Amino acid sequence: MTAEIEKETEKLRELITRARVVLWDFDGPICRLFAGHSAERVAGELVEWLKRQGLRSLLTDTERGSPNPQEVLRAVARRHPGSDLVAELEGRLTQEEVRAAASAMPTAYADILIRTWTAVGSRLAITTNNSPQAARAYLDSRGLVTCFAPHIYGRTKELHLLKPDPHYLNRALSAMGAEPAAALMIGDSPTDFEAAHEARVPFLGYARNERKEKLLREGGAEHVVGSLKPLLRMLT
Repeated sequence: MTAEIEKETEKLRELITRARVVLWDFDGPICRLFAGHSAERVAGELVEWLKRQGLRSLLTDTERGSPNPQEVLRAVARRHPGSDLVAELEGRLTQEEVRAAASAMPTAYADILIRTWTAVGSRLAITTNNSPQAARAYLDSRGLVTCFAPHIYGRTKELHLLKPDPHYLNRALSAMGAEPAAALMIGDSPTDFEAAHEARVPFLGYARNERKEKLLREGGAEHVVGSLKPLLRMLT
């Protein structure tokens, strides 16, 4: 093991062992929400619904072709913030995410890591741009909801509060009476890093492939892992 790897391992160990509160993003670090329920199809259905309302022109060609349903929702929200239209679209996305939770694929080692972190006395919270109903449904199906409840914070109809805004992280910290320096955020996207940075919370990136790691590194994340297994080893 090189000196550089040893140094990175020691930094990672310090992040893990000093965290008294762990703020988890949901889709990515805990599971792949749309593993069995295509996100691209959901995005397409949201676009089709807009077309049926005569609102096709609300979206650019790029937005209409986005495989990410949250991007479709955000695009509409930028043009009609706080409108009934946005509320309806958000509700439709929430329904699809709750359906997707039934076929979501667990991230390797996430379940046991969550249980272990809880067992050693750390407190956990969900801070996600997904629907909190979907997160709760998935966690309940895995017997994990008691590791987080009631601290499950996610998307509402106030879309301006989505990450990279630190709102959900700050809500969790406030509710748990925790200082940012005593917490750790685990996320898989640059917006997770930005929210953690703004909230002054140490950040650990999870990247299931090289593309995700590249995006996180370019977004400013210093510490990134490709598996949760090393975290589990450090805790046990």
